[in-house]
Amino acid sequence: MPNEKKRIVLCPNPERDKGFKLTCDVRKLLTEAGHTVLVSPVSLSSEEPSFVGPVELLPLSVSAGGADLLICLGGDGTILKTARAVLKQPVPIIGVNLGHKGFMAELQPNETELILAAAAGEYEPISRMMLDVALIRRGGVIYSDCALNDAVICGTATTVNLTAYGDGSKITEYSGDGIIIATPTGSTAYSLSAGGSFVEPTANNILITPICAHLITVRPFVLAPDRNVAVRAGVNEGKQIWLSVDGGALIPFLDGDELRVRMSRHRTIMAHVSGKSFYDIAFIKLGERT
Repeated sequence: MPNEKKRIVLCPNPERDKGFKLTCDVRKLLTEAGHTVLVSPVSLSSEEPSFVGPVELLPLSVSAGGADLLICLGGDGTILKTARAVLKQPVPIIGVNLGHKGFMAELQPNETELILAAAAGEYEPISRMMLDVALIRRGGVIYSDCALNDAVICGTATTVNLTAYGDGSKITEYSGDGIIIATPTGSTAYSLSAGGSFVEPTANNILITPICAHLITVRPFVLAPDRNVAVRAGVNEGKQIWLSVDGGALIPFLDGDELRVRMSRHRTIMAHVSGKSFYDIAFIKLGERT
């Protein structure tokens, strides 16, 4: 309920918030408002607490339990890492943008009133779909993950041959730089740059966006949420092809491999507090509105 004292976890990106300056400022702000505030950098891998000056740093796996809100201080990448880290115990997330466009991080560092409002529970929870991703090789799953933004298959400075299927029916086959399988949240990320459509983040759809296809007839697709999508590599004669989920590590995608993607049962809850619509935020970030 609004105005109750909350357990708030700050999730800073140390590369964006140098010396945790903003983190300390926000921590002080929230502590003075009576909230319990913990600090868990997204890059903290140790299971043991550590300290930066007087601030104790805890792993998110410890601090997220019983948390009312996660405040990400960084860019959209910080939110993606945080969302995946709390996959099994989702907590509402709000972002303070220290990155570039920051489509998902709707607040700016100087919007202290809105940070306080979010901490007090005065926000609208927005549920966003995620994707279950599995890489199949020789009939077995060699890698699985869950994406809030997208799964990307692409070559290294070369074109690759790929075929996408929906429930076993061929959707598209082409040679190009790669393919993006995205959520509505991911529609404003790499998919948008590759010519994909804007999709409202509250929608439930699976987006297929070719990257620089060598056929002008190849277009992006917006699929129903219950589709089982598969992408298979054709004959690529030893070219290096990679899979990356939410901008993470590059995983080799070999001839004969298959990527299987479907809507996940997991959801990410975003705390919306700015009063701006998705359209306002999108076009402000793109520099087309003020």
